[in-house]
Amino acid sequence: MTDLDEAEAKLEALLDIINSSARQAIAEYKNTGHGVPSADATAFHLLDSATDTIALKKAIRLLEGAYHQLSAILAPPQHTVTNFVLNYNWACIDVALRARIADVLDKHPEGLSVDRLAEAVNLDKSKTARILRALSLMGCFKEVERDVFANTRLSLILKSTNNTGCFAGLHSRGVTKYAGVLYESMTDEEFSRSHEPDKAPRVLVSRREGITGNYWKMINNDDERREAFHRAMLGLNEMVGASAVLHHYPWDNISSVVDIGSGIGTFSTPLAKMFPHLKITNQDLPEVLLEAQNAWEKNAPEALLDGRVEFVPFNFLEDVPVVGKDVYYVRLRHIIHNWPDHEAATILRNIRKVMGPNSRVLIHDCVLFHTVQEPDIGTDGLSTAPEPMLPNFGAGAHRSYQMDMTMWLIHNTKERTLGELKILGASVGLVLTQVYDLVETMVVEFRITQS
Repeated sequence: MTDLDEAEAKLEALLDIINSSARQAIAEYKNTGHGVPSADATAFHLLDSATDTIALKKAIRLLEGAYHQLSAILAPPQHTVTNFVLNYNWACIDVALRARIADVLDKHPEGLSVDRLAEAVNLDKSKTARILRALSLMGCFKEVERDVFANTRLSLILKSTNNTGCFAGLHSRGVTKYAGVLYESMTDEEFSRSHEPDKAPRVLVSRREGITGNYWKMINNDDERREAFHRAMLGLNEMVGASAVLHHYPWDNISSVVDIGSGIGTFSTPLAKMFPHLKITNQDLPEVLLEAQNAWEKNAPEALLDGRVEFVPFNFLEDVPVVGKDVYYVRLRHIIHNWPDHEAATILRNIRKVMGPNSRVLIHDCVLFHTVQEPDIGTDGLSTAPEPMLPNFGAGAHRSYQMDMTMWLIHNTKERTLGELKILGASVGLVLTQVYDLVETMVVEFRITQS
């Protein structure tokens, strides 16, 4: 086969992946009995709020990866690279969020003229129209007739009541500023070689703005910012489908769970409802657990009455969790990926001290893979991308790699590869035993290393 024949064969293989993955996604939508989404839909599809959409997400991971790879091959490189930087969707999204444009249009499902819309949000008419047309190009809002706009299924995310929209706002308002000094942080004498949280690009920006102090203290000392952050984390959980762990880990085979850094019970509350045989321990800072108890009284009072849940204050960098439980769940929210290796190892070492012989640690987070084929890591449960796709699914894993950048920009930390997690676990006497592929995230299981 000539080089030209091989190149064409790879294109055909990518087209086949696009076709088959799209058909699989269509089938997943139709299996709900509610058909497939429409580009003009003005309401969410049933699957948009489902807690287990792994089959759909796996199909979309293939679809996104294959079509981006195909486009990068066929499009002129000048177009593709220029598109990387000619992208102001984040700024347009920020305007829509802050002006609450989607909230206004929600009251006018048939559409609203840009004159009346701009008046309602107190913005210039022509500039508002330019924002909406730019986003409509991507299916976010639609122009139902000239200068008349309406919501779409995508723009509903931008309503003020939507947690994922709150997560988007956290990035469009703050993280983008930190990205603007990325190169400077990599060349600054003080910042460039440091991997400590106080040398993040965020700190460089904050100093220039006269802002000092720890990121977490800054949030905790500002009620509005703290509420926005908590809502954004709920939105992150929804975006990555974090609840899928409830369906894809063998909870029936265990009896006790410790939720490390439990917050108000975003994970443990639905866990208690789905598996009433479990004894659940929520562990976090004392002030967080006070909020958590109120949330449990509201959302799962039966678990409290049955004595199936307890609240034990602790600091995961200083204290050890409760002793001898079956599962120690380290979840997707300011835990492992927010800390450098030394602190991350401290968290795991504190857990290791109280584990029994059959205990396990679950790290639920984004996991990165290289764009070249890696040797077998000796675990089941990992999906692999079919050739000729990049082994890590390429753009199908886009959000995980952008989250890695986010952690760098805010905390000077990172998402880790599976190899890095194995090394981190081994440093405290834990061995990786199983990986559960939840597409946007992974659940990585560790047990005590057997001597």
